[in-house]
This record gives sequence, C-alpha cells and structure tokens, in this order.
Amino acid sequence: MEKFTSLTGVAAPLDIRNVDTDMIIPKQYLKTIKRTGLGTGLFSEMRYKDDGSENPDFVLNKPAYRHAQILVAEDNFGCGSSREHAPWALLDFGIRCVISTSFADIFYNNCFKNGILPIVVSPEDLAKLMDDASRGANATLSVDLEAQEIRGPDGGVIHFDIDPFRKHCLLNGLDDIGLSLQKVDEIAAFEKKEHAEQPWL
Repeated sequence: MEKFTSLTGVAAPLDIRNVDTDMIIPKQYLKTIKRTGLGTGLFSEMRYKDDGSENPDFVLNKPAYRHAQILVAEDNFGCGSSREHAPWALLDFGIRCVISTSFADIFYNNCFKNGILPIVVSPEDLAKLMDDASRGANATLSVDLEAQEIRGPDGGVIHFDIDPFRKHCLLNGLDDIGLSLQKVDEIAAFEKKEHAEQPWL
C-alpha cells in the first residue's frame, strides 16, 4: 500500500449528503476484483449522461477539478452497502483524501486499508473547507498527516483527530498483509516449533 504522509492538491466540493457506495461506484462495476480501472466508473451515474457523454455540470467533469486529489463532502459519506470497490474507485481516479463531518463505519475502515485518508471535521470547519474547495483552480488544500493539519489556500489551519494506530499504518503504508509481514520471523519460528513438537499436524 502506498504511504500517506502529506498531500497538496486540488480539492473538489461535493455538496451532497448521504453519498452511498452505489453512487460512488454503481453495481454494474462490481464484477471485477481488480483494484484498477474503476476510476472511469466513479460517480458514473452523475458524471455521465444516458448517451455516455459527460455531464458538464458534475464537479469532477469541470476543468478545475479533473485531477482533484481531495474530496470535500457533506455528512454521512460512504453509507449503504459495504463494497470495497468504493475506495478502489476513488483511489483509481486519484482521490487520496476525503473530508466530511461523518462517514459510514465500513467505508471509513476500508479507506485506511487502501491508502486513503478519511478526515472527520466539525460542520463549521467543513463549511470553511467547502468554501475553499469552491474556488476552482485555486481550490488547493494541504493535508499533513504527521501534524494532523489541513491548510487552506489562505493559510488557515484546521486540526483533525485520528486513531494513532491507523495513523501509523497510513504513514508506513501498512495494510493488513503488510502488518502480518512485519511478524514474518515470529510466524516462521512458531511454525518451526509447532512442527517439531507436533509433526503429525
């Protein structure tokens, strides 16, 4: 998993409450188990018209936000079914950080397992960040995970809280497999001992 230490990038405002995982990546894209290629399906029902052409009114189709790396969203982001394809699609599009006032638990946990930083802020701070993100080409935010700070284009600073263990995993690029591999010597020693003591197993 790619490490997340700091990120400076364009922030796109998604002023919609209760964005569920089916909105993030609709069900027809769930046939694959690959983590790549899902970026084209991200928010597809809002990004594209019925004829397949782009909807120019959707935020990620606007020139200033086509390469957004941060998403500023309203309350209860990632609710609905527990599809891990949702963070896969965000990551494949280029989104490394999502900021909201609240997240659905399963989506929130899946973000950390895939190298995306989900940040919970107060409604007052979200309003400021939404305003910052609405500035088009000037909608640049800087996120510092080590310092747990978000810096706006005008120099304002917002502090955020995060679980220390999840912070450690993101800073070091550790998913569940990476965490297990840190114990590979102990695992090998245990298996050797078990084989010596119980060779019939």
